[in-house]
Amino acid sequence: MNKQKRIEIFTRLRDANPNPTTELNYSTPFELLIAVILSAQATDVGVNKATDKLYPVANTPEAILALGVDGLKEYIKTIGLFNSKAENVIKTCRILIEKHGSQVPERREDLEALPGVGRKTANVVLNTAFGHMAMAVDTHIFRVSNRTGIAPGKNVLEVEQRLMRLVPKEFLLDAHHWLILHGRYTCTARKPKCGACSIEDLCEFKDKREYL
Repeated sequence: MNKQKRIEIFTRLRDANPNPTTELNYSTPFELLIAVILSAQATDVGVNKATDKLYPVANTPEAILALGVDGLKEYIKTIGLFNSKAENVIKTCRILIEKHGSQVPERREDLEALPGVGRKTANVVLNTAFGHMAMAVDTHIFRVSNRTGIAPGKNVLEVEQRLMRLVPKEFLLDAHHWLILHGRYTCTARKPKCGACSIEDLCEFKDKREYL
């Protein structure tokens, strides 16, 4: 795919949604961090249902730590893998208090050192909470990048690195939100909605005729 196609693709995605953001509910970097930890192998809708009850009660490292693992589980037990997530969140809160003055760190190395935080979660926090140029490649972005030809790669790190290099700079800050939303609602896994896709004529997916 050439540069001009990529510019046109992201221009259309931006025109349709000028101010994209995460679908997770949050009001502080800490709330976002916890929501993203909880969202692994879970839906944003499911996480929001849990955090909408949790955050009015506890939305700081100190308050969640005071709940303890068992107390936290009561709020997040509807989310998949809630046992291990509760353990990780409590450990993360303790580290934030002891090492970071109860603040979410703005360095990738510090974020990835937190229990339950991998590269993707760190990228979400860096990009969405702090406005860094970062690309959080999930299953949706991996699929869209490969299927459309925007930035094909064999694994998530390869796709991330190619997107960071190939997405035109003016679109880079919001690109991961546009790609996630496109994968979630239009370029879906089993039945992509090619006939209703705003970038269908630019996409290099070879089998799209089947879905028109």
